[in-house]
Amino acid sequence: MKMLLALLLGLCVARSVDAAESKPNIVIIFIDDLGYGDIGPYGATKQKTPNLDRMASEGMKLTSFYAAPVCSVSRAQLLTGCYGARVSVPGVYFPGQPNGLNPAEYTIAERLKRQGYVTKCVGKWHLGDQPEFLPTRQGFDHYFGIPYSNDMQRKSSETGERVVPLLRDETVAELLTDEAQSRIVERYTTEAVGFIRENQQKPFLLYLPHTAVHTPIHAGAAFAGKSANGRFGDWVEEVDWSVGRVLDTLRELKLAERTLVVFTTDNGPWLVKGADGGVAGPLRGGKGSTWEGGVRVPTIAWWPGKIEPGSRCDAVAGTIDLLPTAVTLAGGKVPDQPVIDGRDISPLLFGKTTQSQREAHYYFSGYNLQAVRQGPWKLAIAPQPGTGSKDANTDASGNALRLYNLDTEIGEQSNVAAQHPDIVARLQQLADKMGAAIGGNSPTERRPAGVVANPKTLYPTAEADGTAKPVNLDRLKPGDAVPSAKAPQVANKGFTITCTVETKQSDTVVLAHGGLSAGYALHLKDGRIAFVVRTGVGASFTEITAVTEFSGKDRVVATLGADNTMTLKVGDHPPVTGKANKLIGRQPQEDFCVGHDNGNPIAVYTGKDRFQGSITNLKVITP
Repeated sequence: MKMLLALLLGLCVARSVDAAESKPNIVIIFIDDLGYGDIGPYGATKQKTPNLDRMASEGMKLTSFYAAPVCSVSRAQLLTGCYGARVSVPGVYFPGQPNGLNPAEYTIAERLKRQGYVTKCVGKWHLGDQPEFLPTRQGFDHYFGIPYSNDMQRKSSETGERVVPLLRDETVAELLTDEAQSRIVERYTTEAVGFIRENQQKPFLLYLPHTAVHTPIHAGAAFAGKSANGRFGDWVEEVDWSVGRVLDTLRELKLAERTLVVFTTDNGPWLVKGADGGVAGPLRGGKGSTWEGGVRVPTIAWWPGKIEPGSRCDAVAGTIDLLPTAVTLAGGKVPDQPVIDGRDISPLLFGKTTQSQREAHYYFSGYNLQAVRQGPWKLAIAPQPGTGSKDANTDASGNALRLYNLDTEIGEQSNVAAQHPDIVARLQQLADKMGAAIGGNSPTERRPAGVVANPKTLYPTAEADGTAKPVNLDRLKPGDAVPSAKAPQVANKGFTITCTVETKQSDTVVLAHGGLSAGYALHLKDGRIAFVVRTGVGASFTEITAVTEFSGKDRVVATLGADNTMTLKVGDHPPVTGKANKLIGRQPQEDFCVGHDNGNPIAVYTGKDRFQGSITNLKVITP
């Protein structure tokens, strides 16, 4: 009897091992704000990336791989296999917001758990910081990381320091100061390697979304000052080290031949950060835009014995394809409902085809569909703000259709729509269909966002305690910036800005408070004062401009009324009016800036130079 039991136990163990080995491990390394030209396989020379160079030489380089313009959207797309617009994730989440990825959505972790996988997320989450939205509620067995961007510090009411939380599962394990962030890549890597070692006998999903290389830059002590590209290059080199540690662990444990590793990033480089923002290589634009530089990201797939060493894939693919690919490789099948937008790209990875597995790729900015790509052809159907690019995008500010051949001109400079009306018509038809389904204000196939009542931050903050005192604005001078908590509180309110502006410049920022999804600004545009109110991502902003040229010194009064009416009066000239879509629905989370805009621009500023002159008697009056 004992021998029979031992034999049966042995058969069960053997079957368990066989089942585990038939299901590949999945490792997704997701970097933050890394540009197309920021690693060696894609042309970087100032920072050295030997581990990524080796990964590309042993695997596949994907040259037309797409994410999204900003980080929360991109993470939603990777985890759900859907465009952000379909799952109602249009922009960037901030600490203590009521919205997040709807728990009803099925993530890659939930799909793989059904196939017997163990799962862990290590790093930046950024899909809502309320308990209902955290990774452990979205299919991950465990979580360790900063739940949003590392620049979203809040002042702790306990310590008085500006910090971000480091979570262990759903508990705040530590509050990290800027200085403590210098160990974050090291700590993430230790967690990731430990998870691989602990689960080497089981099929596993490791999702490793790094905090790096998002600003503020905090390279570890072993890497600080080591690259030839400043602190940005230092942090890229530390990321490369981390990738090497993960791959070396898989090699050491004899797991390489049954593990798919994908290295990619969430969006293009944050160009407004200058030397801290990376580069897009030959691509146009950067983070926040639907130009190629904003959404086309450096990507490497590695699976020894399965993916041909040194191979290259030019077909269109993207983060939305990772979920169906992983589920298929695990032996599962993604149901027809709820609908996802991604497709299984394993035929591309294994060299069985060179054709994209999707009919087209769609470029959304929030809910605004701005472009569509099929094969080499990209049709832009709406204005495309640069959002941090080096040009003012005057060639793309109108509604005229623009067609680019990305095979012959990767930099998107030549509009060839007039020469190819048949291609324009075909792509326009695709865009109309997708736009009607999940874009705009009346979509037919958009699923709801996650919403909770009474949201709060993960740790007590001075802002929440009401101890943040508003600053005296008329003491500020050009170049100053104050935290949003001390700025005028404009959420769901009308307000009036008054100030006296004196400058010889014709294009520059006067004041700005907000970013890609909420805010307001005054700026000089082609010699005239302009007032901008942003109420959402993409095209959800209204700008009114003074009729007369700025005299060099004038009093400016700009009002957003409770009925959404905008009024701008400069000096003694008659006012101009406009109508915002609505009031600004939440307090802008970015700094209140005088004479500059230190974050993602609220609108397209034609001037690149900081304000020179004086801004006096500044007030923002709210009810």
